[in-house]
Amino acid sequence: MNRKYRKTLIAGNWKMNKTATETKEFMTKLKAIMPKGRWCDIALCVPAVSIGTAVRAVRETRIGIGAQNCNANPSGAYTGEISTDMLVDAGCKYVILGHSERRAMGETDGEINAKVHAALNAGLIPIVCVGESLEHRENGITEEWVSMQVKLALKDVDAEKIRKVVIAYEPIWAIGTGRTATPEQAEAVCEHIRAVVRKLYTSKHARAMTILYGGSMNEKNAYELLAQPDIDGGLIGGASLVAEKFVQIIEASNQPIA
Repeated sequence: MNRKYRKTLIAGNWKMNKTATETKEFMTKLKAIMPKGRWCDIALCVPAVSIGTAVRAVRETRIGIGAQNCNANPSGAYTGEISTDMLVDAGCKYVILGHSERRAMGETDGEINAKVHAALNAGLIPIVCVGESLEHRENGITEEWVSMQVKLALKDVDAEKIRKVVIAYEPIWAIGTGRTATPEQAEAVCEHIRAVVRKLYTSKHARAMTILYGGSMNEKNAYELLAQPDIDGGLIGGASLVAEKFVQIIEASNQPIA
């Protein structure tokens, strides 16, 4: 982390877990044990049906609520979809875009880019996920693959708006598998992502961008991962479903300022 230049963000991705009732119970427990320090931003991206409950439950706290996806269109005949304006009106601050699980469902880079623009125009903070498969890593094309995803996701995003974008590096081979990239592996890719942003924009923009690591970060490995200079937080899966574990990751972000 480098809190001198950019924000640290610990974000939970609940995926398809917890009902609205369970969400309320979780938030009550989390608020009771939340660290008093304000050394990082905190987000929880919950299922759509639980957004309203989550927003109400975290009022007067520093926790921001996010969605796990959105549609790029403002409205229309898109049954089952949710627009960015709907998310904002519901109280969302963040939205996860381009997660590998949604890419596996057929989501394209072009669709992700359209969603990035829609989110930014609505005032949401997009958490844009990029990452390689095990095959890509074994073939030595991790940097090329991730570079392509970053460039396509940020296509035509103005320099003024890029400050609102968060990028999450999630190696597909380390999501939900229990496998984690070593701190050195994770740092190398996050450093490369920052270099890509530097080429697309400026050194100032790259230095200010928050880049998360999201491949099975948990309460046991968070401190070492967050100690890396280009890892500015985590996009947490399973560990974010347990309040005590999530708090331990938040506490791991309380490190000397690099």
